[in-house]
Amino acid sequence: MHPAELPAEIVERLRRRRGKLHLFDALEGRRTALAVIDMQRSFVAADAPSAVAGAREIVPNVNRLAAALRAAGGTVAWVQATYTRSGPGYWPLFFDYMVSRELSAGILEGLTEGSPGHALWHELDVQPADLRVRKNRYSAFFPGACPLPELLRSRSIDTVLIAGTMTNVCCEASARDAMMDGFKTVVVSDANAARSDAEHTASLATILQFFGDVRSTADVMELLRK
Repeated sequence: MHPAELPAEIVERLRRRRGKLHLFDALEGRRTALAVIDMQRSFVAADAPSAVAGAREIVPNVNRLAAALRAAGGTVAWVQATYTRSGPGYWPLFFDYMVSRELSAGILEGLTEGSPGHALWHELDVQPADLRVRKNRYSAFFPGACPLPELLRSRSIDTVLIAGTMTNVCCEASARDAMMDGFKTVVVSDANAARSDAEHTASLATILQFFGDVRSTADVMELLRK
């Protein structure tokens, strides 16, 4: 699992600017949702081409958070990256320019609805009452890419916890857009995974400075009890 400590200079800068480090002192369970990003076989399985090694390590914390949210009357949403070879589910700029032709084909094969790689990781505690949504961009809160924002608002949710993979890509993109769309946003430090410690820590530092709070799983569970 990634180190938990953020750079001391960032922490000190935030204390000077805000007078404190963290944004939120309590979480109202019934108005809080856990958005679990891209915890699919394509990213979690050790033999998957796009595997993120640390993603398997965060599964227990993701499950703990999900159980705590349900017990507090909150919402759990499982978000799956889902692409198609044409139409709205095709992302030309990414598939045509950001990755090689071979990698593009592999991603499309692995993240097409119904493929083995598209499935949620089998060790996740997914319950029938949980939300399951698809997204076709990095962010689950980008307009038109995912129905999650509207579904959460229909439940009077105003706070979002972000967990999943990768910290610095889809999780950070979702956190940024959630905050700018008006949701109080908390990224759970030990329930997110990146390809390296450096990428994970840099992403959390950016989020804590500009887009939301960063808390551990234990912190979140304590805040839900307040």
